[in-house]
Amino acid sequence: MVIDININQAGYGKDEPIIQNINFSIKEGELVGLLGPNGAGKSTTIKSILETIDYMDGSVQFWDDSMRYAYIPEQPVYYDELTLWEHIQFTASMCEMSEEKMKDRVQPLLEIFRLNKVIHELPVTFSKGMQQKLMIILAFLIKPNLYIIDEPFIGLDPKAMKDFLRLLEHERANGAGVLMSTHMLDTAERICDHFILMSEGEVIAQGTLENILKAAGSNNVVSLLDSFEILMERT
Repeated sequence: MVIDININQAGYGKDEPIIQNINFSIKEGELVGLLGPNGAGKSTTIKSILETIDYMDGSVQFWDDSMRYAYIPEQPVYYDELTLWEHIQFTASMCEMSEEKMKDRVQPLLEIFRLNKVIHELPVTFSKGMQQKLMIILAFLIKPNLYIIDEPFIGLDPKAMKDFLRLLEHERANGAGVLMSTHMLDTAERICDHFILMSEGEVIAQGTLENILKAAGSNNVVSLLDSFEILMERT
């Protein structure tokens, strides 16, 4: 087990909950897809896990206190005055990583995502896709126990998307858990082990793809998208 999440309710305050009764866990090497329409509560769930929400009644527990996570946000977050390389150095220093280890880990990532020629430039001047690649590089640099990823494919070109998924699979093989929020249901169906379907602040179905198909309860259901549409119509 990597993390166990039990949220009774969370939001702006006790009288203004956005989500409620969110309960799931993530195992080592498991990729959990957090799915739902806009406004379903996915972002609030992630903020609750990150402890950046105004109010939460519940618990978020890592299996071991030494475990750490990396967060890849939907909107890239960076310091305007720092270059790409300075972002890497700063992240490594926060993790007390040696310069030698930092270089060994980051050089292949810079080459894979084709940012090795802009390391001394400011991310504020980058395209959205390049900024997103920086967020991905910083996450893979620290090799956390848990990756929390919010809409990672926005802005990525097909090659970058393929490289990202390949690296993520490698990390999973080494025991890292993944929580990924995405609207790309076809991709989610292909790569996720477990699904959390949310609507109006609550979980309406969760489990493996087989569990979700059964929850939809129709003989015509053959895909995650079909199940999603049927389950959403019931809410």
